[in-house]
Amino acid sequence: MVRLTRIYTRGGDKGKTSLGDGSRVAKDDARVAAYGTVDEANAAIGVARLHVAGDDDAMLARVQNDLFDLGADLCRPGEGGLRVVEAQVTRLEAEIDAMNEALRPLDSFVLPGGTAAAAHLHVARGVVRRAERLIVALGATQPVNAFAVAYVNRLSDHLFVLARRVNDNGARDVLWVPGANR
Repeated sequence: MVRLTRIYTRGGDKGKTSLGDGSRVAKDDARVAAYGTVDEANAAIGVARLHVAGDDDAMLARVQNDLFDLGADLCRPGEGGLRVVEAQVTRLEAEIDAMNEALRPLDSFVLPGGTAAAAHLHVARGVVRRAERLIVALGATQPVNAFAVAYVNRLSDHLFVLARRVNDNGARDVLWVPGANR
């Protein structure tokens, strides 16, 4: 476990921050942007959790813990440290498959909404998709764990399917009607 005895350090007052390997970078560095957005996704999932219970809440609790693993992975360039592993990706896949079995088939794209829980899950999904874009951009210039990319890619699918599940297994989904307002 990590023990935090002091919350502020003043180390970032000049626009720099420390990565997990101790190196200092600008706060707008691509790596910081990537793991910062993962942190935003975690916060959005925390809000969504206020609107779910039972198995749905348990899945999101696991995801929140995984997102701290992902942040730790991204904040440490090079080898070593905590890394997202394949088992975390395959767990998401298994959960997606289990949830998807009970869902109504899709006839159109789903608009965010239906229930408060689904709307919050769609917000979280959007933030996860942004994190994914930033992680991929980081990977174009620096080494990134392939399972980190796979995890966020799968997580956006997971949040989409969970949003449909909390919308009465798709019965309360709000569907896109192409050209409806022309």
